[in-house]
Amino acid sequence: MDVYLLDGTYELFGQFYAVPPHRDPAGNEAGAVVGVLESVLRLFAEGVTHLGVATDHVIESFRNDLWPGYKTGEGIDPALFGQFGPLEDALRALGVRVWPMVDLEADDALAAAAVLAAEDPSVGRVVIATPDKDLSQCVGGKVVQLDRRNRELRDATAVEERFGVPPAAIPDYLALVGDSADGFPGLPGWGAKSSATVLARYGHIEAIPADADAWDVKVRGAAKLAATLAEQRDLAFLFRDLATLRSDAEVFASVEELRWTGPTADFPAVAEQLRAPALLTRAERLSA
Repeated sequence: MDVYLLDGTYELFGQFYAVPPHRDPAGNEAGAVVGVLESVLRLFAEGVTHLGVATDHVIESFRNDLWPGYKTGEGIDPALFGQFGPLEDALRALGVRVWPMVDLEADDALAAAAVLAAEDPSVGRVVIATPDKDLSQCVGGKVVQLDRRNRELRDATAVEERFGVPPAAIPDYLALVGDSADGFPGLPGWGAKSSATVLARYGHIEAIPADADAWDVKVRGAAKLAATLAEQRDLAFLFRDLATLRSDAEVFASVEELRWTGPTADFPAVAEQLRAPALLTRAERLSA
């Protein structure tokens, strides 16, 4: 069997900016919640049997204590921010296992779930459904990454073709080039091409020779890059720590906890509150 792991935060953001406004009876914006539920039901319609969804219950995490510029909830549209809690409640009512993250992030929960699911001998494949480059570090063995929007399924070979480094080096790669979405800049001068070239040869930051003359790969501006790395190596290690997903989040004890058996008795009220009766009809039909 396959286990699917969905990035609920990414889904909610995507739906918020893609669907037309839709308010519940209290006047609260609920279109993104409806959109995510429809997206989840599409997965079930496509034959997905085991699903877990991770969300950022709060945007801040332990990483904000490590780097002051790390992403926060500042600037997020209140109409979007207000749908995180209702989405988690709606998914539970639909009968879906949800992991709302507080100290850790949704990506950490997905990483933890991927490790656990891959260890189960009954699982043939673990599909992390998000295009987020951070999750590429989890790919390998049974674990693949799915970009649903572009219909791309990436194994370890595809990750390496995309970034120029294997999945295990993705945190090192992000540490050097930076990640604007997460709020850390990387090291000056280190771009995607130079970082991929050097890491493809040396694997990890600590293995890169301090002296550019010792590099046995050709990189433009190697001397300056080596000097920058020597001066800011501790910062590179910090950025790598930020980019490294934690796999110790408490997610499930058995993959059978992720099996979808249909909506709960609470879902009719949720569908009514969302003014989306079609969700209930479809969920009942799929579960039957």
